[in-house]
Parts: sequence; C-alpha cells; structure tokens
Amino acid sequence: MDLPDYAIEAEGLVKTYPATKTTPEMRALKGVDLKIPRGAIFGLLGPNGAGKSTFINILAGLCKKTSGTVRIWGRDIDERPRDARAAIGVVPQEIAADPFFTPRESLEVQAGMYGVPPGERRTMELLEALGLADKASAYVRQLSGGMKRRLMVAKAMTHNPPVLILDEPTAGVDVELRRQLWAYVLELNRKGVTIVLTTHYLEEAQELCDQIAIVNRGEVVACEPTTTLLRRLDTRNVIVLPEEPLAAAPQLAGFETRLRPDGSFAVTYRTGQSSVEQVLAAVRAIGLHIKDISTEDPDLEDVFVALTTATEKAPA
Repeated sequence: MDLPDYAIEAEGLVKTYPATKTTPEMRALKGVDLKIPRGAIFGLLGPNGAGKSTFINILAGLCKKTSGTVRIWGRDIDERPRDARAAIGVVPQEIAADPFFTPRESLEVQAGMYGVPPGERRTMELLEALGLADKASAYVRQLSGGMKRRLMVAKAMTHNPPVLILDEPTAGVDVELRRQLWAYVLELNRKGVTIVLTTHYLEEAQELCDQIAIVNRGEVVACEPTTTLLRRLDTRNVIVLPEEPLAAAPQLAGFETRLRPDGSFAVTYRTGQSSVEQVLAAVRAIGLHIKDISTEDPDLEDVFVALTTATEKAPA
C-alpha cells in the first residue's frame, strides 16, 4: 500500500455546539483546513479555547464534527472510522489510567482493546523505552506524576500507530523527565512516526517542530514551516543593559519595552521604520546610561502574540 503524503488532512472542518438554556450556540471550529505532512513533527498552537482540543477530540472519535472532512493516514473518519482511529495514538492532557492496575497490566489491556495479538504486544519494550521497566509491577497509584505521564505515552503506542498526538505532554513534568520524554519522541519520529504536538511551552515547539499551525477562535491563522513563521515579523529586539538594573521598563516614545529579570529591558522596533541607532538615541534621551547592548531576532512567542492579538481584534 502506498503511503499517504499527509498523516492528517482536514477540509472545511466545522464543529458547532448547540445553544442550551444557559449558553448560546458556539462554533468551536470555523471551517478549518489543515494538512499535516507524513513524518513531520507538527506543532498545533493556540491560546486556551482556540479549538485545539476540539480538533484532537474529533480525530480521536471523542467528538462528532458538524461538517467537513477528515482523513487520518488516508482513511476518511466517516467512511472508515475504525481504520482511521487505529492509525493514531492520542496522549491526552488528563492522566487516565486505572490506579489499581500495574503499568504492565495497563498496557496489556490497552493492546487488547486494539486487537493486538498477545504474541505481538510490546509491553516491556515500551516500558523499557520510557524508563518504567522497574515499575512494571507497581500500582499506577504509586507512580509519580511524571511517570504517569510517560505511561500515557506508552499506552498510546501499544498498537504501533503511524501518528502520535501529544496534547500538552510535558505539563507538570520536571526538566529531566521532559528530556527523557522528548528523547523517546524524537526516536519515534526518526523511525517514521508523525508527531502532532500541542504545548504552551513555545520554546519547546520552536526547537522541536518542523512546521507549526497557530489556531485562534476556531480558525487557522498561520500554518508554515517554523523558520518561515519566525520570519513573518519585521521586528527585532534591542536588549539594553543599563549601568544600574531597573525595577520597571522605561517609557520610550514610539517603542515597546519589556523589563527582563536581570534588570535589563528589551526594546522592539520595526526594521523598515526604525534602526538600532534610533533606539539608542531614545534611551539616551531619557537619561539612561548604557552598560551593554545586544540584538535578537523575534522568537515564536513574539509571532504567537502578534498573530493571536490580531485575530482577537478582528470581528467574530
């Protein structure tokens, strides 16, 4: 069988929640068009309530779409629902594991639900890969939060799906466990698994993702390779370290300023309208003595804020 070009395709995807006695009708997704390339690490970003979870729930079969089409690994979710669901593993935000099962039992039950024959199950392989082999016979309730999070990843991979969806996988996970988790995810990607990631750690998305879609108010406001997305803004930042650390960002006419923890501050300027020299002149004009300066390009947080702020100001 030929492999599909896209791991996930959504065309005109709409989800409307009907009005109730206490709430008006709400359109969570407003005609979303999205193509996620096979083999990519794809970031799906957006503020709370943007529609990310609704999109993932439709893919997972937990929520019925109102209209539009969705294909997972080339399989239409309406025409071949079981085959489509079998092509994805979903790691939800919420930890959902029976506290009275052991990790080994949890994976065995999960594999059985997907019809994986006993001889083809990879229970201990998955536990080993995620650093849980020594906890295989402990009760899930005895695991730390980070261990439970990794167990959720193992459960999502029991049927060896070609697409893995990670919904805020590192929320509440310490730095070391986060590194272990990403090492495993990157290894899966090298073996051909398509990774779809939602996260509020924007630096994480910037470092890991080949391509990023930003969703806001139920619409895709950007979907581009990460490097292209970062070039969207015609802004740069000048980092000014004054002789004496500041307690508040100074007011500079015509520029946006942000205080940094070390008492320095960032000045954002548009490259087509201003220059570093004009920024420095504005700093000197208010009587500040400069100890050091540096410049930096915008990061994903800058792009994210710019795009979501623009759509928030647009009429619904």
